[in-house]
Amino acid sequence: MKIQRFYAVTAREALGLVREALGPNAIILSNHNVANGVEILASHEADFALAVEESRSTMSPINIAPTPVIKDVSGPILDSNMNLIMDEMRAMRGSLESQLAALTWNDQQQRHPAKSGILRELFAMGFSASLTRYLAANAPAESDVEQGLEWAKGTLLRNLIVNKDEEIVNLGGIYALVGPTGVGKTTTTAKLAARCVMRHGPTNLALITTDSYRIGAHEQLRIYGKILGVMVHSVRDETDLRIALDELKNKRTVLIDTVGMSQRDQMVAEQIAMLSGSRIPIKRILCINTTSTIETLNEVTHAYRGSGLEGCILTKLDEAVTLSNSLDVVLRQKLRLFYIGTGQRVPEDLQLADAKVLLERAFQHRHAQSATRYEDSELPIVMASESAFYDFGSRNSDVA
Repeated sequence: MKIQRFYAVTAREALGLVREALGPNAIILSNHNVANGVEILASHEADFALAVEESRSTMSPINIAPTPVIKDVSGPILDSNMNLIMDEMRAMRGSLESQLAALTWNDQQQRHPAKSGILRELFAMGFSASLTRYLAANAPAESDVEQGLEWAKGTLLRNLIVNKDEEIVNLGGIYALVGPTGVGKTTTTAKLAARCVMRHGPTNLALITTDSYRIGAHEQLRIYGKILGVMVHSVRDETDLRIALDELKNKRTVLIDTVGMSQRDQMVAEQIAMLSGSRIPIKRILCINTTSTIETLNEVTHAYRGSGLEGCILTKLDEAVTLSNSLDVVLRQKLRLFYIGTGQRVPEDLQLADAKVLLERAFQHRHAQSATRYEDSELPIVMASESAFYDFGSRNSDVA
């Protein structure tokens, strides 16, 4: 029998690899967590059936081998053998835990079929395992799948914090837009600047850029500033930033366009320290790319949070297939949502966030071809890998 190994960061990705390589009727032989993610052993259905038939036809009495003579071995060899034995025991333990967890989920599916349906649909929309588990567990026991999904939508609506007025434009202050490269910070800064100029005039606004690394970045913001009639100040370090803010203390609003860098870059911490070290409070707003995966957005949020974020702006909604990834992170991280960016036009493609509209769009992503749609038989494997022995009756979550 041909057995294939599939490795991935999450069980969801590993199952996708199995389905792609062996088809929808693949036989899952085992699954367990490994150092960098999840390992699944699988075989094609035809190969598995053939192996079963061959094993039946070739069965013979078991030959008991003679007891081996135990010889004296050196210390390093003994240590090596013990390590191999321990590794095998750990692998067996992981396999047994996964199988037991899968059996537990099978039992939960039989006792709560509607909640399993809710779980399957939320997965198809692209929400994370942790949020999906909570919503499925806490859905009303007497509800069917559609009623449970409506309840889930209402719960998310109550927990999604949106800014209903234009605080940045109306109240003013000092705001720094932060985030990785390519999320649209400069364009978003220009959109906000245009709104401020239209509301209060160019004399009440100042623009600052710290992006001296990217070729043309300063010039791009300077062009926007020239169109709006606003001076753009360039700073390189914390000292320059303090001097610039002292000079601009009479401005109603100051917008800072920061340099974009990977969330894994150690300079992210230096950037946060620079913005936090100013004598005048600077409110940091994270720009979140709605086309990124949940795992990436989690990393980005943790890296840029630092001592705290004022909120976030969702960008590139015009490019995103679904909003579940970004909304999932915003909900679980309890971020305040200021605006949504829907394109490149300045300032038209920047709108106040409407929680109901955003969730309606996320819940519309339920088509059969979704890469995150699982069959009932696959749910135990996914959920066992994500969280073994989870009980539908538990109600521990930050979402209220």
